[in-house]
Amino acid sequence: MTQQPVRTRPAPEGGAGPVVRRPHRPGATLAVTSAATAVALMNYTAPMSTLSGIAASLGTPAAAQAWLLNGAPLGLAVLLLVAGSLADDFGRRRLFLIGTFGLAATTALGALASSTFGFTLARAGQGAASAAILATSLGLLVGAYPAGHARIRAMGVWGASVSAGIALGPLLAGSLGSLDWRLTYLALGAGALVTAGSALRTLTESRAPRAGRPDLAGAAALGLAMTALLTALTLGRDGWLRAPVGLLLLAALALTAVFAAVERRATAPLIDLALFRSRPFLASLTGGLFTGIAVIGLFSYLPTLLQHTLSLSALDSAWLFLLWSGSSFAVALQARRLTGRVAARHQLAAGFLLHGVAVLPMLGILTGGGTGTAVWARLIPALVVAGAGSGLLNAALPRLAVESVAPERAAMGSGANNTARYLGSSAGVAVTIAVAATPSGADAAVLVSAGAALAAAVGVLLLRER
Repeated sequence: MTQQPVRTRPAPEGGAGPVVRRPHRPGATLAVTSAATAVALMNYTAPMSTLSGIAASLGTPAAAQAWLLNGAPLGLAVLLLVAGSLADDFGRRRLFLIGTFGLAATTALGALASSTFGFTLARAGQGAASAAILATSLGLLVGAYPAGHARIRAMGVWGASVSAGIALGPLLAGSLGSLDWRLTYLALGAGALVTAGSALRTLTESRAPRAGRPDLAGAAALGLAMTALLTALTLGRDGWLRAPVGLLLLAALALTAVFAAVERRATAPLIDLALFRSRPFLASLTGGLFTGIAVIGLFSYLPTLLQHTLSLSALDSAWLFLLWSGSSFAVALQARRLTGRVAARHQLAAGFLLHGVAVLPMLGILTGGGTGTAVWARLIPALVVAGAGSGLLNAALPRLAVESVAPERAAMGSGANNTARYLGSSAGVAVTIAVAATPSGADAAVLVSAGAALAAAVGVLLLRER
């Protein structure tokens, strides 16, 4: 891999010569950003296999268990777009370091939590720290790799690290959870510290500053809008017609309108509203949103459903979950070979179609409608094929996020895409848990996931660039 040339800047008047700036180190940048991304996603998925144990330890009632899963997506969705724009303006390395050190601190707080509220707050903090990592990673890679095959390959490796983190989180939690679920968060905190130390030594600062002051008003309005919306989605599982849910949804709409008004007047907006007229950008947002709703929403709760239906332990369900997430990792790692042959939009559509078709054989299994080898003969291929679809999605989404915006706004494009993804995942988790709680609800949750995936496939195909 070719290293970029050393950059210099003129010396001050009367100086002895040019001042040498440290060059980008592409391989080290890719390794550190991928490792940190994997740790962030491991933290995100860790509660999936140990949800029942955490709920029992903290005394969390069934109605509040969605918060144990949705705390991290709340922090992610609220801050991803903000983090992306701030990183472009004030330094991607700087914000990446804040994220990695912040993740180490908040995972330690999660390990020390003694109540549902305390654990949820820690999870929201973990989501916020992860937002800084995810939003800056692609921007750092764009700064380290010139446009072309090398950058596409790096994006594929980074996308595979997302799948790797999703795969390893439940496995780590299932292994340590047999001793104490808190050990999982101590281990993840140590991993975040290691990546932070590596980043200090290897990463080079990159940014794309714009004229104007930081858009603090836009950041506040967007953060409050996302908080209101995600809180409404989580509370809605207990009844969508209740007054608090309706008021929160109205507040989210009003704050979104305020955010749009602020962005039209800002000299350095968090997001250029003109991008919403760009079909590639809309395809990126649609892909992220429906990946959250259709894929993450169902698979976040699937280990718990498998434990209840098939009487599996947390570790057993984590190994079974690895069939899906491991397949996702392998396909995401190889998907870079499709570049130049298959458009990112078409790759997204194929991923959604694979997921939508693959989950249908699960109908009846999650409600105890099958026994013996017939269950495994349907479930194992379904998990592998759905994982392949997820791998295509994880490889295509970062590629489309970067390609749909100008190069200097790479972190903002990544932030917008991931905001949509984790907003969708919060909605998907809330809907999945609410639907699964009804008689034969697990089958209904599978149908919702499949239907959303098929609708997304049609949607991204229709958003072709004119």
